[in-house]
Amino acid sequence: MSASFYFDNNLTIDKKKVRQSFSSAAETYDGLATLQRKVGLDLLAKVAWQDSDTIILDIGCGTGFLTQELMLKSSAQQLIGLDIAMPMVQASRAKLEHFNKVRYLCADAEHLPLANNSVDSIYSNLALQWCQNLTSVFKNFKQVLKQDGRIYFSTFGSTTLQELKNSWAEVDGFTHVNDFYSGDELLSYLQKSGFSDIKIETKSYQSNYQTVLELMRELKGIGAHNVLEGRYRKTTSRTRMQKMVESYEKYRVNGLLPATYEVVFASAKASL
Repeated sequence: MSASFYFDNNLTIDKKKVRQSFSSAAETYDGLATLQRKVGLDLLAKVAWQDSDTIILDIGCGTGFLTQELMLKSSAQQLIGLDIAMPMVQASRAKLEHFNKVRYLCADAEHLPLANNSVDSIYSNLALQWCQNLTSVFKNFKQVLKQDGRIYFSTFGSTTLQELKNSWAEVDGFTHVNDFYSGDELLSYLQKSGFSDIKIETKSYQSNYQTVLELMRELKGIGAHNVLEGRYRKTTSRTRMQKMVESYEKYRVNGLLPATYEVVFASAKASL
């Protein structure tokens, strides 16, 4: 990642770690990504489909769930599935081999290898939280979109995994859980990037687990590691882990431990 980037906030994302995490999760992702699929369907339910959308870009395509839904629901003549992790791209290609209108790119959403004014609409489901400089990202989106093209995306909001964050905070001062952008921050970044007709909605989802370790195994299985530069880099000791687990117990309700996911849904238009 170029040192010349202007970072939107004081969080520095380790992009190499992002790529490694999702590459490692390619084989386990589909069996664990229940929330991601639900959010993806909720995102598409908010779309005003346009027959004029002939070229669609799916950023963070993962193993192809949203890509397939887009092919079934839209009138696109071509769909581009893009992901930062090559194993994810390969998994998507294998799963959707019967869709001959899909093309694939292994690339970073922060550096789209596409021509200006070449895409009718952009979709992204729970992927943009892994980007560092959202103002730059959205400006790049606006460049590749055609006049009046639209973006539709979902991303995790700032209160996501608050139970896990709070439990770790009682153990030490290190960052163990990723921080995410608020709806107001996303609105500001979109405005700065020249988008109009911006719509922002938030929704909370809750998953329940028997143990904290079950939650952590799921996060690892979908590639959702802590990718902040300020993360605790040493192997977590059994004592520290046990303290976190004990702290999390105060959230247990009806025998289960909840994990809250705040999701921000957004849409905007690329106009002059």
